[in-house]
Amino acid sequence: MTSHTRDSRRCRLGAALAVLLVAVVSARADNRVVAWGDLNFGITNHPYQSEERLAAVGAGDFHTLTLDWEGKVHAWGDNTFGQTALPAALRGKPVISIAAGNVHSVALVCNGTLFAWGHSTGQFGDYNQDAVPSGLNHVKAIAAGAVHSLALKRDGTVVAWGFNQYGECNVPAGLSNVVAVAGGMYHSLALKKNGTVVGWGNNFYGQTNAPAGLSNVVAIAAGGFHSLALKKDGTVVSWGSYGLIHYAVPAGLSNVVAIATGDYHSLALKRDGTVVAWGLNSSGQCAVPTGLKRVLAISARGRHSVALTR
Repeated sequence: MTSHTRDSRRCRLGAALAVLLVAVVSARADNRVVAWGDLNFGITNHPYQSEERLAAVGAGDFHTLTLDWEGKVHAWGDNTFGQTALPAALRGKPVISIAAGNVHSVALVCNGTLFAWGHSTGQFGDYNQDAVPSGLNHVKAIAAGAVHSLALKRDGTVVAWGFNQYGECNVPAGLSNVVAVAGGMYHSLALKKNGTVVGWGNNFYGQTNAPAGLSNVVAIAAGGFHSLALKKDGTVVSWGSYGLIHYAVPAGLSNVVAIATGDYHSLALKRDGTVVAWGLNSSGQCAVPTGLKRVLAISARGRHSVALTR
């Protein structure tokens, strides 16, 4: 069986599963997007609030992406650099994952190929972070740094491109058995199958130096100058700093199922559907809305936070 045939069959199976998930989600309360923090450029003005089938959310610096269960991407907010202008070629493609950088966006299609868009040539942010490397395929996960992009291939290797002044795109030689990737301001992280974390790029504040002995990690997130790891036991580990200040993980934080990072703040989604935030709160990015509950997914970038609730 050829690779193309396998990919086509995988997409058909994915589409069938999506139909089933739509039925399940639609039987529940409407999903909606909630945002807080620096809310310029209308990033809270979600134009798809009637959409009941949202599956994922991604926060850019001043734009937001959502992915619905049918594999459609929605984008809104600042479009100065084309970061919310979905490529025409993406329409009709079954997307399975999304990621948002400062002024660019990335989408992973179920056949393992990528679409990326944003910035205008010659303007700020033009570091080719949306220029998907020729021939890149067999991708199973993606991440966006501030101005660089990461792709995790099905063979467990990583490809990175975009702004590389601090080596954030210089994937360590021999890196393999990777199961997740994350992009920060100027650094990158990889989670290996054995539960350990590898970091590279800017290390001014120790953000690429995972704590000695860190293991049993199941998820990672990279902020401006700090990094987070979610452990199998539901606890969170942080290293690096939030600029010149280090904000410790809140005492007693447990039962966490997902993590996210903005430039100088962090989010944790708990098993009970509530969100905990900490770090710099200059724009209210850590002021979780009162009564926020039944959260399904979280994302953050810059000085704002986004949650998908039902």
